[in-house]
Amino acid sequence: MESTELLIVGCGPAGGTAAREAARRGIETVVLERDPVVGAKRVCAAGLRPGFCEEFDLPREIVHLDPPTITLTTVKRTYAFQLGPSHTTTREELDGTIGALATREGAEIRTSALFRSLRRDRDGIVVEYADTVAGTRRTIRARSVFLAQGSSARLDEVDPRFRYPAWSAGLITCLQYRVYPERPADPRAYGRLELHYYVSPRSGRNVIAWMFPKRDHLAIGLGIQAKVPGAELRAELDAFNLTVERRLFAGIPFTIRNEGNLLYGGLPRPTIGGDGVMVGGTAAGLVDATTGEGIHEAAISGRIAAEAVAAERGGDAAPAYERGVKQAFYGRLRHRHKLMTLLERKPVRFDVLFRQLEESPRFFELLQRDRNAFTPLEWLYLYGQAAKFSLSALRV
Repeated sequence: MESTELLIVGCGPAGGTAAREAARRGIETVVLERDPVVGAKRVCAAGLRPGFCEEFDLPREIVHLDPPTITLTTVKRTYAFQLGPSHTTTREELDGTIGALATREGAEIRTSALFRSLRRDRDGIVVEYADTVAGTRRTIRARSVFLAQGSSARLDEVDPRFRYPAWSAGLITCLQYRVYPERPADPRAYGRLELHYYVSPRSGRNVIAWMFPKRDHLAIGLGIQAKVPGAELRAELDAFNLTVERRLFAGIPFTIRNEGNLLYGGLPRPTIGGDGVMVGGTAAGLVDATTGEGIHEAAISGRIAAEAVAAERGGDAAPAYERGVKQAFYGRLRHRHKLMTLLERKPVRFDVLFRQLEESPRFFELLQRDRNAFTPLEWLYLYGQAAKFSLSALRV
């Protein structure tokens, strides 16, 4: 049976970063990617935090635009925050670039390789996967395994220690249009990232919607934290897309490319490491519940996995990995989930929250000090810690 030191399942930001940084450290690394092209079929607005390319040593060519403003829109009004240049890209470019750099460092990426199962034996962890091109099943043994296959990871069926009954409740049904106008949209479209929070007049469900500009298209999508039938989801997005069209590209012919998938917006998994197996990125639930954003957390989890495997050569890297990830993210992610849960109970609280942000000098001090945070809802966490802001103030 063939073997490797580190086997990674999934070549998104988590898996690709882990592969690149592990291979760079001289660790024999194999990646299994189910799609034929790395980065394909990813429903993602693909916004990157300021400094992301520098932090992960990525070429600036993957960046489409650098919008300096984020707008948060509720049923009452729109709030604008100057956050400095964030970045937009596409997952094909982001994931594909990280994957190519991992290959250059010596990692082997096998596409059309569908993970099926794993089992432990005395010599390591045996992973079975399907080669969907050849139509065959293959096995490979690894000393460490990093599972990073996104929200589609059915870990309850993979390893009982990763069972998490609340996982399905955190899944978000998403649909995104890539809208390609035949000529440039209104200039306002290219200078901001838009997030919209509202209750659907059709279903009564809470909706998070977005518009992120790219070089040649606008990424317009939405997510609902429930399993929503396709026709209902499409009707919801069509209605939202029409409001964006009226504001930003009215009268301009356009074409649309559809993307749909499940994302995650619940709490992080309680257990993400054990007996040689680590879980990272969205598969670990490392996602901001307020926005659905998790690219930065995914890449950091991949880095921590590579560091743990390098530090524990020949041993079990999973405990060190789990400690590192929990120290890095769990407090903030749990806070954001608590905040979002509270806000969703009564949507008017969004306006209470955003108004407090706009009117707070202390908040803007922190904003200037730490621009690496991606959304004002994350900055609210810093503001709340410094100013003793209590979520109970939003119980209006």
